[in-house]
Amino acid sequence: MQAKTAKKAEPGYLGGLASMGATCLTHPLDTVKVQLQTQKQVQHGFFGSYHNFNTNEHFLIHYQGMTFKIVKTTGFFSLYNGMSAALLRQATYSTTRFAFYEYAKEVLVEWEVKKGNDINKNQLPFYQKMIIAGIGGGIGSILGSPADLINVRMQNDSKLPLEKRRNYKHCFEALYRITKTEGFTTLYTGFHMSSLRGVLVTVGQLAFYDEFKTKLIQTPYFNDTIATHFVASMCAGFVATLITMPPDVIKTLLMNAKPGELDGILHATREVLRYDKLGLFKGFWPRYVRLGPFTIISFI
Repeated sequence: MQAKTAKKAEPGYLGGLASMGATCLTHPLDTVKVQLQTQKQVQHGFFGSYHNFNTNEHFLIHYQGMTFKIVKTTGFFSLYNGMSAALLRQATYSTTRFAFYEYAKEVLVEWEVKKGNDINKNQLPFYQKMIIAGIGGGIGSILGSPADLINVRMQNDSKLPLEKRRNYKHCFEALYRITKTEGFTTLYTGFHMSSLRGVLVTVGQLAFYDEFKTKLIQTPYFNDTIATHFVASMCAGFVATLITMPPDVIKTLLMNAKPGELDGILHATREVLRYDKLGLFKGFWPRYVRLGPFTIISFI
């Protein structure tokens, strides 16, 4: 029996364009997440309340949630600070990881077909999907790290005192100024944590999305419909959020720090945990509320 011809991989740029579209809708949540993560002594929560597990104090600050604070102090459109950098990041990072993942799946399927195994890309072993998703996420993160750093700085700028703000006009001006005044290598500050986060989030989003979708369709309750994609996307978004929060928090702090302020990953981690035992999960809810719909929009 002759093996079926594998379906050709979708162009990688489609994943990048979908991610850029999703960013336009979810960017305010990312801004809130960044400003939550850069708090040392937490005063604002996403929902308006916060429990400090170091002191066992619970602060009821429903009128001072971070979103309300940002809008009140710097205006609604400050939630979109860093949009140009966020789009540049998705154009480099997401395009690369989607393209690599889809291409690698097709290569693996072709190998199996040549060996006489009649399978499609949805039938690949989960461990293979995790490996290629991780590699794609790592490569994409290295390419997108400069834009990621600029995005973090622009999102956090409105929180700083006027005299300490960087006031980048857009991502390209930021690239020029950082390279000229701080050196090219500064653009890759925190890239190791960014790469780790990229590996984990791509494994969570792509490999787990594929796995959840496949398992759901195998049940008698789901078919290959938008509802199935929705459920698989939300589940994958939760997994991706959970496993990426610690490196995401450290990445944000390293990228936002002034020269000499933080002495590497361990120093940043100690600083976070000194103020809050759960500090490595600061910004969990806005990240999930963003990443769930982000995953849905990207795949549907």
